[in-house]
Amino acid sequence: MTKITHKKIVILGPAHPLRGGLAAFNERLAYELQNNGNEVRIETFSFQYPSFMFPGKTQYAEGPVPDGLNIRRSVHSMNPLNWLLTGKRLRREAPDLIIAAFWLPLMAPSLGTVIKEAKKNGKTKVIGLMHNLIPHEKRPGDGPFTRYFVKQCDAFITLSDEVLNDVRMLSDKPAICSPHPVYDSFGSAVPAPAALTALGLAPNYKYLLFFGFVRAYKGLDLLLEAMGDVRIAARKDIRLIVAGEFYEDRQPYDELLQRFQLKDKLVMANEFIPNEMVKYYFSAADAVVQPYRSATQSGISQMAYHFEKPMVVTNVGGLPEIVPNGQAGYVVAPEPAAIAEGILRLVDEGPEKFAAFIAAQKQRYSWANFVDALGNLVAIQ
Repeated sequence: MTKITHKKIVILGPAHPLRGGLAAFNERLAYELQNNGNEVRIETFSFQYPSFMFPGKTQYAEGPVPDGLNIRRSVHSMNPLNWLLTGKRLRREAPDLIIAAFWLPLMAPSLGTVIKEAKKNGKTKVIGLMHNLIPHEKRPGDGPFTRYFVKQCDAFITLSDEVLNDVRMLSDKPAICSPHPVYDSFGSAVPAPAALTALGLAPNYKYLLFFGFVRAYKGLDLLLEAMGDVRIAARKDIRLIVAGEFYEDRQPYDELLQRFQLKDKLVMANEFIPNEMVKYYFSAADAVVQPYRSATQSGISQMAYHFEKPMVVTNVGGLPEIVPNGQAGYVVAPEPAAIAEGILRLVDEGPEKFAAFIAAQKQRYSWANFVDALGNLVAIQ
């Protein structure tokens, strides 16, 4: 095992004041690298998405910069002159390592140009941190943009075997998979009664949780249809919490609520959930459901592991890698009847069946292990 220590490292990607899972990932990674004695700075976006391309209410989080992190707002995703200037500055600063997050081809021209310029010092190495390679929602230019970014990197780390295979289709440079670590930056679990009280929920139900922003590929419509399945509809003890902001038209989902008469079976918290409230939603839930139509990996699974909750996930992308069927929950087809079957089986068997395995997996998915994998990748360049 090769440790990364006493290095000058730049993480290139979203961070405060931008919000969301990518920002949370980069910030937590920075803390872990700092804990190993490295000098770390995050270079984030001064401008990320044009407002017409961002479907949520705001791209920005409230609150101060996370304690102990050096975050610089420098990259304008739509300004080529900015890319060159930022890259030339990094070339002069000569960090030992740049870890460049990739999740969307739209960001490839800006991030790819920054690292291309930075590497001209002959010292700086670049690892592409590949959350996704093939986007869930395709746009013109995806292929050329992605290939441009990949070309600038020296090596790659992915969070699922599926993305690793995608990377190897485009490059023969060193590449490894290290599973997405647990999101442990949202605080510890609280007792379920306290969580229910904090959310104003009645204690006499078994709660399922759909967490995160709502987009078509995440399959909330499939889950709503599953909740309308006659087997679940007949159950008076099952409720679904939908906690997350709609990133698309809500009307089709409201029509499903009316069609299946789900008003009394749902708790709708349709807004961005601030970090300090996350622990209450997961602690109140008996299980987490991810009814995705497509996926690579999911930070939601790792949040469920942190709070030690079993899951029902669909057999798409990298989800079955992270949630072994029958051990951390159930893997089902992305169809309403199959999702309903998985939910009923898990609820009736109870979360205790999965507790020991989930606790063990939680230790496997540590940030220390992820940083060790990064160290091994650096060593073989």
